[in-house]
Amino acid sequence: MKRWSNIRYKLENEYLAESLRGRITYFATTYTKCHDQEGRAAIRLDGNEVLKGNYFDKMDKHSSFYYHIYNDVDRAKSECWMRAFFEAECNGAFDQRNFYRAFDEFNSQRIDESLKSESLIVRIFAVLDKRCEKRRLLEMLSNTENENPLFLTFLHIRAEAEKIVFIS
Repeated sequence: MKRWSNIRYKLENEYLAESLRGRITYFATTYTKCHDQEGRAAIRLDGNEVLKGNYFDKMDKHSSFYYHIYNDVDRAKSECWMRAFFEAECNGAFDQRNFYRAFDEFNSQRIDESLKSESLIVRIFAVLDKRCEKRRLLEMLSNTENENPLFLTFLHIRAEAEKIVFIS
């Protein structure tokens, strides 16, 4: 696994849009002295955590989705279990491990692929990326009907930073 300092440097210096430099910061840690070595991760705007996650919140949301899926659908338990992880992450539930995996996916593919990723975190990294130009931001702003609210938050942060005024 890559060192967090290298990942953070790439996200904040190599990828981040110029208009957001110094305003967006990324945070992730693993509590190594804790018996389970869990941790947390966040994306901050001007020092305030806009998106944050940790193992316990992720598992709480996962459990909610699992019991909802399991009670509503005639599926195998293992299929419901895995589907619940996917649903939880799509709804902003993640931990530092998901954050690291999202960076690996984001770092290894083109911006177009990242913007279409199933991972909410990858898509957020992509919308904050300097390779996501104003034209593309305008296209995304005009088609927000079925978008995740957390993704929309970051899309609007980026549009505001780029001084894009969009009237629907």
